[in-house]
This record gives sequence, C-alpha cells and structure tokens, in this order.
Amino acid sequence: MSISSNRKTIARWIGGICAVVVIGMCAVLYGTSRPVRPTEPCPLLERRPTIRPDYTDAVLPPNIAPLNFVVEEDASDCFVRLHAAQGEPIEVTGKGRKIVIPQGPWHRLIAANRGSTLSIDVFIRTPEGAKGQTNQWQRFQTIVNTIATEPTDDYLVYRRIHPGHATWRKIGVYQRDLRSFREKTILDNEQFREGCVNCHTFCNHRTDKMLLGIRSTHYGSSAILVDGRDARQIPTKFGYTAWHPNGRLAAFSVNKVRQIFHAGTNEIRDVFDFDSLMAYYRTDTQAVETSPALSNKDRLETYPAWSPDGKYLYFCSAPLTWDNKETLPQEYDQIRYDLVRVSYDAKTDTWGDIETLVAAQETGQSALLPRISPDGRWLLLSMCDYGCFPVYRASSDLYLIDLEAAQETGRYECRRLDINSDASESWHSFSSNGRWIAFSSKRLSHAFTRTFLAYLDEQGRVHKPILLPQKDPLYYDSCLWTFSVPELVTEPVRVSSRALARAVRDKDARAIRMPVTMATPQADSGSPYTEPLRE
Repeated sequence: MSISSNRKTIARWIGGICAVVVIGMCAVLYGTSRPVRPTEPCPLLERRPTIRPDYTDAVLPPNIAPLNFVVEEDASDCFVRLHAAQGEPIEVTGKGRKIVIPQGPWHRLIAANRGSTLSIDVFIRTPEGAKGQTNQWQRFQTIVNTIATEPTDDYLVYRRIHPGHATWRKIGVYQRDLRSFREKTILDNEQFREGCVNCHTFCNHRTDKMLLGIRSTHYGSSAILVDGRDARQIPTKFGYTAWHPNGRLAAFSVNKVRQIFHAGTNEIRDVFDFDSLMAYYRTDTQAVETSPALSNKDRLETYPAWSPDGKYLYFCSAPLTWDNKETLPQEYDQIRYDLVRVSYDAKTDTWGDIETLVAAQETGQSALLPRISPDGRWLLLSMCDYGCFPVYRASSDLYLIDLEAAQETGRYECRRLDINSDASESWHSFSSNGRWIAFSSKRLSHAFTRTFLAYLDEQGRVHKPILLPQKDPLYYDSCLWTFSVPELVTEPVRVSSRALARAVRDKDARAIRMPVTMATPQADSGSPYTEPLRE
C-alpha cells in the first residue's frame, strides 16, 4: 500500500472517530431520544402562552423583520408553528425558550398573507410526575396577529445614547433596515472627538435632504446639511428642525436649554427652555431669517412641524412669565405650552398671524412635539403635566387630532390614544404612507426609551404597538442604550459617515449671519444658546 493510501485511510479513521465522539457528546448533553417536534394531538391548555416581547393581538407590517420572542413558561422544550391561509407553515424548535424565526420563510409567509392573519401555535414540554416518567407535550391557545396591507417604510433612523447624560461619551445616529436586523452607522461621535450629534431631520421621508445638529468643544456647534451625496457645514446652531415640503427651507428653534435635577422623584432629571425662538434657513440664499410671528419676546417657541402642503407651520409656544433668563422660576411646574400655527406663503416668503389651536389653559397640560400625517388628516402630539421635554415626564402621553374634523367644527379635539402606558411616550413620526407611527416609550423599564411601531387605520384608530424586533429576543434585557427620535424614511442614507465627519471638522465653512430682527439672542451673539437635548 502506498504512503498516499495510508494517509487517506488514517484520515478516514480519524474522521470516523471524531464523528462518534461528537454523536456521543450530543447524546450525553441532549439525550439520544430527544424529539424535534411534539406528537400530535396533545393536550390543549385553556389560555394563550406568555411570550416576550408581547407580540400578540397586534397589527404587523408586511415588511417587518422576524418577530423573535421568548416563551415565558416553565418548559424544558418549546416548539412553535407559524401559519396562515397562504404559504408553507414555519416550524421552529426553541433554543431553550428562545424562538428565532428564519428570515426567508418568514418574509415569504407574511408577504403572501397581506391583509389576513398570522397564527402562532406554541407547544411546550415539561416534566410530568416522578423522575423517570416521560415528558408530555402541551399546546396553548393560538396567538393571532393581523398582517396589514400597507407596509411601513423600510428604514428607521434613530439616535443611541446612554441615559446618564452627566457621564455619556458614546453617542451616534444609526440606520436600521426594518426588513432585517442590519444596522448602519450614519455618524458616530468618535469621528469628531466625542462631541454630540442629534436633531436628525429629513425632507418628505427621503434621505437626499437631511440635517444633523452638532455640538462639539473642538469643532463648535453647527448643522450638517446633506444634499444628495454631498455634506456641508452650516456654522450656526439649529435646534429642533423641520423641512418645508419644497426642500428649499427648514424651520428650526433656537433654544437656551438648561437641565435641572430634582431631589426626590422617580425621574430626577428635567429640561427647560430659559429662552427660545423660531427661525428658518433658506438653502437658496444660505441665510437664516425669522419674523415677528416666530420670535415673540414674550413667548417661548419650539418644536416646528410643517403641514404637508407647506401652507402652515405648526409649533409649540408658552408665555415667558419671568424676567431673569438665567434662573428658573419657582413656578416651573406651571410652564405649559400651547399648540399654535402660522400661515406661510412660500412664493412671497410672507407669514400670517398666530392661531392658537390647543390652549394649555383649557387642557391643563403642555402640548409638545406636533407631527402631521402625510395626507394632512391627523396631527399626533405629546401632552404632559408641564414643561417642554416629554421624555422626562412619566405623564407624557400620545394624543391625536383629526384635522379634517377640526376644519369643519373649528375645534381641535385632542384624543388620548389607547396605546399609552404609565410611562413616558414621546418622539414620534409618521411613515410616508401615513399608516404607521414610530415612537419612543419607557414602558418596559421606566428608564430606557425603546422604539415601538403602531398601525393607524383610516378611521384614526391606533392599534396595539409592537416593540422594534431584534435578532436576539433577549437583546433589550442587557441593552443599556436609549433609542430616541425614530424617523421613518423610504431609503437608506447614502452619504458616508466619513463625509459627514469631514463636514463637522471643516473649519473653513462660511459663517451665517443671524438676523437682526431676532427676539433673542442679538445678531451674531449666539454664545449662550445650545441645541436641545434629546434622550
């Protein structure tokens, strides 16, 4: 026998020995008779299983990533079958109690059943009787979810930051492909010496017109304007920002923000505007302008939002009732914002008079964060007991206004949504088709904001939300990030993070002169003003 033949024979012997060893180890660890699936029929329990996240009785986007979950039952084995009227069922054996659904079969199943239902059967096996007796499989009542006809937008952009703002170092804006679990960095603060990046804003749910707010000790405060694949620095401070639908101007707030701390409450942090106003940046003239309607010296203006036709700018406004703009008044818990709007003519660049739509004096609450659906029908806002920063207020809930009904009756009725919890609800946005809402909620822990998606039907009912799915269903148990300002967009951000970082570091950017007509600060003073915080 040749040396070559001997080597092949030895290799086969070694391979066979390794296979026997592996099989033996598996037998020791798992048992040689371990079934892959239950033997049916099996006993039916009189309740549905507890799963986490709670993906039950919800409306699902037909383009969402698999809703992986954990079976929260006393079980040694789990088996799940997902099925619908059309397509092949999906069968998953749990890794422990984790159910990880394969992406390909999942997308084929939900795509084939738009407008129909998705059923989930959960089987568990637990020890029965004394030691040595066989385990018995049991099945729970079926979980049924609805698959919407309309998809959500394919991409979600959000900011990630740790909740301890006194010690944060890592912060960035990221993009998630909602059809999968892929996340991409848009801009990370390690690219500009651990500065702050926030206030990401898009025009018409597209990413070719985008603004990012920057705060940096080394590079100064600025806004980064994305136009197509190009990025350039606007060396002035932008706060909360909203693009006009024509893409040629963006309204933004200028805020003198202070963070304060309480001594004895569940949420010790609070944020207030000591002074603020509204202004707007024109891309054609590359100039910042304002008007008396936007910069009343006796009011605090913030949170701009345009109507889809561009004829109205909605924002929030509160009376400035104290003289010392360096000290918070003792009656800080009486600061409440009205929801207002002002008409705008883009052709003549002229503004109308302020209209108060929702008065804090009547509601007893502070109206914040207005966002309008793309069809102009619905206005979504947060309302809380006081102040301008709802993410720190456990009282903050989401409300909906029917603008079509308001036009007929003249009354802007705020309807509290059923999807609210006992924790803060804030930072919300619509999808481009107006059927989906993304929002931030602290309902899981009261400490971290997580992103939820909820379906808005044609009658204005907002259905039970779903937690943004992750590949590992236990991801949020150990995740120390907060996810804030979720913005739904129809396409990925195409400008590179390197190009954005270069724009942040550009020291030759042309200065922008602030208008003399501003209420505060005076022209070109700027120094005490910072971009708002965003958890």
